[in-house]
Amino acid sequence: MSTTMQLAVKGMTCASCAARIEKALLNVSGVVKANVNLATETATVEGLANAADITSAIINAGYEVEMDSRQFEVKGMTCASCAGRVEKALMKVAGVHSASVNLATEQVSISLLQSISNDTLSEAVSNAGYELITTQDLVQSESKQDKQQAFYQKDSWPVIGSAILTLPLVLPMMGMLFGADWMLPAFWQWLLATPVQFYFGARFYKAGWKALKAGSGNMDLLVAIGTSAAYGLSLYLWYSFDGHHGAPHLYFESSAAVLTLVLLGKLLEKRAKRRTTDALHALENLKPTTATVWRNEKWQLLPAAQLTSGDLVKVLPGDRIPVDGLVIRGNSHVDEALISGESIPLHKSVEEKVTGGSVNLDGVLEIKATAVGSESTLSKIIRLVEQAQGAKAPVQALVDKISSIFVPVVLLIAITTVLIWGLYLGDWAQGILHAVAVLVIACPCALGLATPAAIMAGTGTAAKHGILVKDAIALEQATKIDYVIFDKTGTLTEGKPELVQVTGFGEQEKVVIEQAYGLQQHSEHPLAKAVINHAVFHNVPLPEVNEFNVVAGKGVKGEVNNRKLMLGSSHWMRELGLALPMEKIQVKGASVSWLAESTDSGIVLLGLFCFADKAKPESKQAVKALQQRGIKVAMLTGDSKDSAAQIAAELNLDNYQAEVLPQGKAEAVALYQQQGYKVAMVGDGINDAPALAQSDLGIAMATGTEVAVSAAAITLMRGNPELVASSLNLASATYTNIQQNLFWAFAFNTIGIPLAAMGYLNPVIAGAAMACSSVLVITNALRLQRKTF
Repeated sequence: MSTTMQLAVKGMTCASCAARIEKALLNVSGVVKANVNLATETATVEGLANAADITSAIINAGYEVEMDSRQFEVKGMTCASCAGRVEKALMKVAGVHSASVNLATEQVSISLLQSISNDTLSEAVSNAGYELITTQDLVQSESKQDKQQAFYQKDSWPVIGSAILTLPLVLPMMGMLFGADWMLPAFWQWLLATPVQFYFGARFYKAGWKALKAGSGNMDLLVAIGTSAAYGLSLYLWYSFDGHHGAPHLYFESSAAVLTLVLLGKLLEKRAKRRTTDALHALENLKPTTATVWRNEKWQLLPAAQLTSGDLVKVLPGDRIPVDGLVIRGNSHVDEALISGESIPLHKSVEEKVTGGSVNLDGVLEIKATAVGSESTLSKIIRLVEQAQGAKAPVQALVDKISSIFVPVVLLIAITTVLIWGLYLGDWAQGILHAVAVLVIACPCALGLATPAAIMAGTGTAAKHGILVKDAIALEQATKIDYVIFDKTGTLTEGKPELVQVTGFGEQEKVVIEQAYGLQQHSEHPLAKAVINHAVFHNVPLPEVNEFNVVAGKGVKGEVNNRKLMLGSSHWMRELGLALPMEKIQVKGASVSWLAESTDSGIVLLGLFCFADKAKPESKQAVKALQQRGIKVAMLTGDSKDSAAQIAAELNLDNYQAEVLPQGKAEAVALYQQQGYKVAMVGDGINDAPALAQSDLGIAMATGTEVAVSAAAITLMRGNPELVASSLNLASATYTNIQQNLFWAFAFNTIGIPLAAMGYLNPVIAGAAMACSSVLVITNALRLQRKTF
């Protein structure tokens, strides 16, 4: 059926742009008609093509399509095939670009055109047999829910109720071990088994019927068919019993026990799944609900949601800081453990930054808000963790394919089992029982949980350690890394260099410092800050600078006191034709800047500045930890060769490159990649962003710039380089966990199904095994929460 889609397109500037997009759209298979309106910046497309192909065509033509990202909770899913069906239903909606279901969190993340309403999405999911709920607040404690519910509405009630009714049915089986006959009359067996089958087991019939109506199968359908077969066989044997040879052999205990065990497994699974989101719960709980704000000439207690950037906020000892901001008055120790993983409280005083969600320990702070609400660091961290926990690993694609055909194959095996036992062996009753065992043990719950449970536990644990993983692909990439490249300043070193030598050439030292102070007053570079700090400490007057310019990767230039000055690297000065007196450098391994003046007679050297920047205390151990993993470690820096050589020797690096321009860092990364290495780049500055993007895995220090963080796949909340090895260890542990989970999930089915078909597995044991498989997978994933990295 042909559909019409309207897309908002960005980047068009003229009629030829519109024509180019129309041409690109008409080349897409399934597009019948395409019309681009330059005035409204929209494209209207008619035909059978899906949104993914259409948006790809526009992007490949060099333009952008405005897309929405929405997240919803999905009710009614029980296994991997359910997740696949929800995804397929959403992908059939015209305008949906992608849909990814996380079975462990029971959420779906959808990328779609802005014009698609939530009602349209809800209808598509409803037609598939499930319920779509807008995610407002998914983090609710189980105890709080229990207090709001009657006992028969609690998660545990179906398990308790069915167990009470099933116990008298299975106790006679134990009595048989001692030669005792505790078997109940057929009527009492039926009376106990029926509520278990149709009241406590009703959820399986409802979900199974919805799956059938949608033309597919799921775990609930397998359980419903299997237990109904055992229950129905018992009714038939009871009805056809002729009253001779003792009591009829019934199987009510099998159907009731299987349902009870499956219900128990689902309960344990649900509670275990909640534990995988512990990190997210902890982060959500850091958000203060109220704040003391200076409004209308007085302090007022207001909801935190009403805060705006620029507000003055007072935080008392023991309170959580409600905003990101700068300390205006007061000093205190602040605990940032749950945000950055830093266990030692940090002292904060005037002009220092504080992060919302951290705890003020011992002093009163007045803070000017710089970021509130969704723009705060805490909100960004929560979004990143949610994004990572909801993402699919590449290996999940294979699991999804298997899950889509799993239920029909199992049903076919079960039917074959009945026919073989009935037609060839002449025992229809045993055939039905073995088919029941096949249906029950084959439930693909563990298969659907294997990957998302491990990813959720792994990324959650990482967040607790101050490591934010952007997506599951980053985790997989991290397992392949064999070369790590560090930026120097602020990454391996403190990033707080001090000016330790000033030498003038034909100029007095104080004049040289004053000129450099004027040039550096607008720069954020660490060496510039060192010059400024030195000048302020020695009360050097600040001259006015005109025509100030930054020369990328080289230095700065401008006019100070009517003199055209340049301040920058040795490389730049040599480019300008200057012979540099390197023998004047008195500090071994110092970072060097030179001051020069452009005059009518040429460029004249005026001064030399030497800076010392110490390696971080953790850097040596960080490099050693990576090398012990068999990973080579290199350093790229724009600093001088002497400075780079000094740090490289101190840290025992495998390689280093000095005087590298920003674009040169990306080229250096590409060179290592051409040699066959999988490269991780670690940096914190704007100049590191190209290299971070070029690398196989970008790792940014959150203590650096926003540009670096956005270009990276992993963000370290502390400026500790040891977290790089921790990140790679975490990735390896998570992917090992995924492999273990998939092994167990497949093992239960590949071993269990043939055994059940051949009659070696009782339905009750099969039910117990199926329940155990899901719980085992999640429990294995939860081991990641106890690991230290």
